[in-house]
Amino acid sequence: MKGGVGGGGGSSYTFHPKRRWRGFVVAVLGLVILSMLVPLIFLLGLHNGFHSAGYVAEPRNAVPRSFDHYGNTRTWNQSEDVTESLGKKVGNRTIDEDATQVSPPKRGLSAPPPVMLKPPSGTNHTKIVVEVIKSVVDESEKSCELKFGSYCLWRQEHREDMKDMMVKKLKDRLFVARAYYPSVAKLPAHDKLSRELKQNIQELERVLSEASTDPELPPQIGKKLTRMEVAITRAKSITVDCNNVDKKLRQILDMTEDEADFHMKQSAFLYQLAIHTTPKSHHCLSMRLTVEYFKSPPLDMEVQQDEKYMNPTLQHYVIFSKNVLASTVVINSTVMHTEESGNQVFHVVTDGQNYFAMKLWFSRNTFRQAMVQVLNIEDLNLDHRDEAILLDLSLPQEFRISYGSANNLPTSSMRTEYMSIFSHSHYLLPEIFQNLKKVVILDDDIVVQQDLSALWSINMEGKVNGAVEFCTVRLGELKSYLGEKGVDEHSCAWMSGLNIIDLVRWREQDVTGLYRRLVQEKLSMGEESLGHVALRASLLSFQDLVYALDDTWVFSGLGHNYHLDTQAIKRAAVLHYNGNMKPWLELGIPKYRNYWRKFLNLDEQYLTECNVNP
Repeated sequence: MKGGVGGGGGSSYTFHPKRRWRGFVVAVLGLVILSMLVPLIFLLGLHNGFHSAGYVAEPRNAVPRSFDHYGNTRTWNQSEDVTESLGKKVGNRTIDEDATQVSPPKRGLSAPPPVMLKPPSGTNHTKIVVEVIKSVVDESEKSCELKFGSYCLWRQEHREDMKDMMVKKLKDRLFVARAYYPSVAKLPAHDKLSRELKQNIQELERVLSEASTDPELPPQIGKKLTRMEVAITRAKSITVDCNNVDKKLRQILDMTEDEADFHMKQSAFLYQLAIHTTPKSHHCLSMRLTVEYFKSPPLDMEVQQDEKYMNPTLQHYVIFSKNVLASTVVINSTVMHTEESGNQVFHVVTDGQNYFAMKLWFSRNTFRQAMVQVLNIEDLNLDHRDEAILLDLSLPQEFRISYGSANNLPTSSMRTEYMSIFSHSHYLLPEIFQNLKKVVILDDDIVVQQDLSALWSINMEGKVNGAVEFCTVRLGELKSYLGEKGVDEHSCAWMSGLNIIDLVRWREQDVTGLYRRLVQEKLSMGEESLGHVALRASLLSFQDLVYALDDTWVFSGLGHNYHLDTQAIKRAAVLHYNGNMKPWLELGIPKYRNYWRKFLNLDEQYLTECNVNP
C-alpha cells in the first residue's frame, strides 16, 4: 500500500518536466511555421493590401474633407479661425461650420498582381511626368487655398530658398538606393552593381551621421553623390520585382506626407496668430497714449462741439475701430480729398480699452477743419443693454468665399474672395445718433482716394443701405440657409466698407428690431456660431433695402489678392483692404501698403518712440 503510494508519487514527480518539454517543442514548431509564413506573404504580394496609417488611397480629384463640391461650388469659412469648418449645405454653396459629412475613404488597396519594373523609353514619358507633376502641384495649391485661405496666397509670394538642400538631396538618394538594393542583391548577374550600391549606401550613412547641415558636409561630397546617382540609374535600368521597391517608396511617401501636413498646419496656425495679434509697436502706442492721457488729460472740447456733432446738415462719417492708426488713415485720407472739410464730422466708436488712447490722439492731431468725436460704446446710454451680444464693440466680420462658375469644376478653376458684413454694433446706429438722418459708415481698413461729398446727394429711392453689391453670391443660392419663405432669389449679397445709411428709413423699417429677432431666433436653437448668425441676420434684415452703389466707388481685395490691376487701384474712389493681410501688419502685401502709409505722419512723437513704421 505504502509502496503503491510511493510509486504513484514517483510517477507524478516525473510527469511535470515531460509536459513542460512538450510545450516547449510545440512553441518552437509554431515559431518555425510563422517564420515561414511571413516571407510567403511578401512573396505573394499580399502585404500590399495593408498600408501604414499615413497612406490613404483616394481618387485623383478627391474633395478635401471640410468641403463639398456640387453645382456652382461655394465654400464659406469665417476667416478668423483656420481650424473652424462649417458643414451647412446651402443650395450650391457650403457654409463651413462643422466638418462636412463626408464618408471616410477606404484604407488600403487590394493586392496587385506581380509587376516588373522596366526602364522608361523615349522622351515623351519625361514630358508627361513633368506635366503631371505640375498639374498636381497646381491642384495642391488650390486645395490649400480652399482650406487655409489667404495663408496659401501669402506662402506662394514668400517662398524662401531651401536651406541644407544638399543634405536633403543626400537623404533622398540614400532612401532610393535602399529601396533598390535588396532586389538587386538577389540577382547574381549584378553582383558588381550590388557591391557598388552597398558601398555608396554605407558612405552616405557615415556622412549623414556626422553632418546635419550643408556647411558640415565634406569637400568631396559632390563626387560621392554623383557615384550614388550613377549606381541608382543603373539599378533602375534593371528589370526587378517591384514589391520591395514599392514597399520602401510607400514608406517615404507616408513620412513625407505626414511631415508636410504637420508643417502646413503649423505654418497656417502661426499665420493666423500673426494676423490676429496686435503688433508690438501698436500695443506700445496704445499704452503710451493711455498713460499720457491720465498724466495730463486734454481739454474736453466735445462739450463745446455738441451742436456740431449732432447737426444733421453736416456730413457725418462713422468708424467702428479699435485701431488708432487705422482710423487715423481713414479720417486723414477722407479729409485730404475734399474741398469742404469744415462740413465733415467723424464719429469714432471704440471700446473702453482703447477709448483714452484715441481720445488723446485725436486731441493732439488735427485734420484740417474736420471734427472728430470719440465715443466709448460701453458708456453710451442705450436701450437693450441687457442683451449680451450687443454690449461689446464688434467690428465688421469677414467671411472667406471660394467659388467657381460651372458644375463639377476642379479646384484649379476656383477663386477665393473675402466678404465683409455689418457686426452687431452697427445695429445700434439709430440709438447712438438719434438726431441724425443720414450717415456714411467707413470700415477702418479702407483708404479714400477721391472726394466722397457726392455720396450725400445720391437719391437712394427709399432704400436704407447704400452699398456695393457682391453678386458672386445671390440670396436664392442660400435659401436653405436663410429660410424658404420671403427670400428674393435674385438679390445679391452686399459688402461693408463704404455704406450710406438712411437712418430715417432704418427707424421706419425697424431694421434693428428685425435683426435682433433673427439673431435670437437662431441662437435659441443653439445650432450656429454667433458670427454666422450675424451673416444670416444681416442679409435678411436688409433684403430689398439695399441701394446698389456703382462698382467704381470701392475697389476691394487689397488684403488678400497679390495680382490686382494697378491702374484700377489708382482709379478707385475707395480702396478696401478686405482679407487677412491688413496694411498695418507685417504680413500686409508690400506693393499695396504705400497707398495706406502715405496718410500717416511717421514723424509724430509717439510713433517714433514706439518704432511704428508700417
